[in-house]
Amino acid sequence: MYHKTLPYRIFNIVNTCFLLAVALMCVIPLIHVLAVSFSAKSAADGNLVGLWPVDFSTVAYEKTIDNPVFLHSLWVAVKRTVIGTAGILVVACLAAYPLSKENAQFRGRSVYAWVFVFTMIFNGGLVPFYIVIQSLHLIDSFWVLVLPGLVNVWLIILLMNFFRGVPKELEEAALIDGAGHLGILARVYLPVSLPALATLGLFAMVWHWNSWFDGLLYLSNKQDYPLATYLQTVIVSRDMSSMSFSKQEFDLLSQKTINAAQIFIGALPVLIVYPFLQKFFVKGLVMGSVKE
Repeated sequence: MYHKTLPYRIFNIVNTCFLLAVALMCVIPLIHVLAVSFSAKSAADGNLVGLWPVDFSTVAYEKTIDNPVFLHSLWVAVKRTVIGTAGILVVACLAAYPLSKENAQFRGRSVYAWVFVFTMIFNGGLVPFYIVIQSLHLIDSFWVLVLPGLVNVWLIILLMNFFRGVPKELEEAALIDGAGHLGILARVYLPVSLPALATLGLFAMVWHWNSWFDGLLYLSNKQDYPLATYLQTVIVSRDMSSMSFSKQEFDLLSQKTINAAQIFIGALPVLIVYPFLQKFFVKGLVMGSVKE
């Protein structure tokens, strides 16, 4: 009966319209970028492209795919995202499991928890951090993109709260069977925490894929840039020195079409992966944020 009342119907209509408007605000810019990437130079430079390509052309994608620097930066971004996301999940699991215990089970738990929280509030700044990275000989190394971000305290706290909601009876049954803490983590906690792990993995993947500043800061060779850093140099700095054009291709290509093609290719992996993790996203986020 509650769902048939007039106030509920009004709220449902208003809420639906609002969510549709938000969805369109997210989708329309992406459609516009896709349309520009498939448009001719004159239409793109003249700002004549809306949501449909004008004078359809695939030259921008052909030149982008033929660019070895772009392909190498794409490979670096994929490698960074896979290794970095896996590392963040491993560290989060190993840190969240002991922190989810009571003080009686883990002496000094509160001290460790405050140490983690302290790092979220205070940091030494960019210059000291750079000096630490330099002293560890990570400058111009692939691992400088992965190792500094392994400990993500916010994700650890989310997973810790999720672990606290796991029934204690499951852990007690595993202890009776002779399982140790690593066995309990691997056989009890992780199988029932797939929604939380999928949510954390999505957060970590998007962060690694979109991160560009660390590559610009710690890598001096443009050939080693991840995709986000490469796109920043091409789009923001307007540096297209890595791309070679003939006179005929230069007449057909526009800076806007090249940028649009590279942006869309860069966003495509996340657009492909997200639908497979979306069903876990809301459940994992809500269950990991509030302790029952």
